[in-house]
Amino acid sequence: MRRSNENWGCAILMLLAAVSTYSCSASKPAPAAAADVAAQTDEATLFKVPANQLEHLKIVEVRKAAWSASVHTTGTVDWDADHTTQAITQVSGPISRLLVDLGTPVAVNQPLLYVSSPDVANAISTYRKARNHQDYAKRALDRSQDLLDHKVIAQKDFETAQQDFNDAGSDVENSLQALRIFGVTQQEVDDAQRQGVAINPQLAVRSPIAGVVVQKLVSPGLVIQAGMTACFTISDVSTVWVQGHIYDRDLESIRTGDVVEETNPSFKETFHGVVSYIGALVDPTTRTTSVRIVTRNPQGMLKKDMFVDAVIHTRSGRNVLSVPTSAILRNDENLPFVYVQAAPGQFAQRLVNLGAQQGDETEIISGAKEGEKLVAEGSVFLQFANSTR
Repeated sequence: MRRSNENWGCAILMLLAAVSTYSCSASKPAPAAAADVAAQTDEATLFKVPANQLEHLKIVEVRKAAWSASVHTTGTVDWDADHTTQAITQVSGPISRLLVDLGTPVAVNQPLLYVSSPDVANAISTYRKARNHQDYAKRALDRSQDLLDHKVIAQKDFETAQQDFNDAGSDVENSLQALRIFGVTQQEVDDAQRQGVAINPQLAVRSPIAGVVVQKLVSPGLVIQAGMTACFTISDVSTVWVQGHIYDRDLESIRTGDVVEETNPSFKETFHGVVSYIGALVDPTTRTTSVRIVTRNPQGMLKKDMFVDAVIHTRSGRNVLSVPTSAILRNDENLPFVYVQAAPGQFAQRLVNLGAQQGDETEIISGAKEGEKLVAEGSVFLQFANSTR
């Protein structure tokens, strides 16, 4: 009976000890941050950094940010068709002189070449005859007016002289218009009015716009045809077109007027453009839709058929979890991870899934939550310290 009482006493003592242990552990809960990190990270990966080394680290919080959706594509540089044109002669004949070559900057109405053409000589001759007839008709009209005032001729004779003068004026205007169509300048017209001066049969083909000669299509002595032979292509290369290619999934977010940043590995500069046109057809080979980007090219660095990387900043916004790109590291399997602060001076390595990148920020799709603290600078130091443990 005595032994039975002793056994009950031992059982009661053990029960009290168990209750006491449970109460002590319940009164000291683990910190929330550490518990959250432990729930997502293997405890073996937690490690401490000495207090004197913490100053090398920059800690930031995972935060929400309003991002405009960005679409990445590649593009091919082309001339700006709205500021590119061909210089076409208005007369037929052989080329007597070439004045410009490929790459030559030209101004509006600057002579590009000269053509020896009988068309010019005939037009100037017709103009001279018309002016001579007009001068004669004017003198005849003045005489008729004087005779009419002295009642020597009838009113009908005066009206006939006046009609002849008006017809001569119309002939002058028609012949002068022909010279203008040929591109004859006012100075050359004034020279053509002088009698006894030899007619110069050479006509200058002039640049219709200011720009750069990007194509040379003729050579000296070549016989060109009026209105048919293109002599040069002139382009204002201060702007170019970049032809981008957009997949179906991105078409909904792109609009004309969206701002675009373009880069080429050969240049340090970033070029800026605007979406001006979205194609109506899908390329059956690439399954993409063309997008035209009007791009500023102030130094003429972008050349036709160059490739560029383009980032289209659309106006459709979205909220994302954002961290500095410097916080992202990669392990031996090339998987992205970050260092999460579990407690002051204590860090854990955690894998994350990445989204888009905008500027110096990267989107975190999963693996981190808003408000968690990450190492933004000094992550490489942590990685080295972790590898030498």
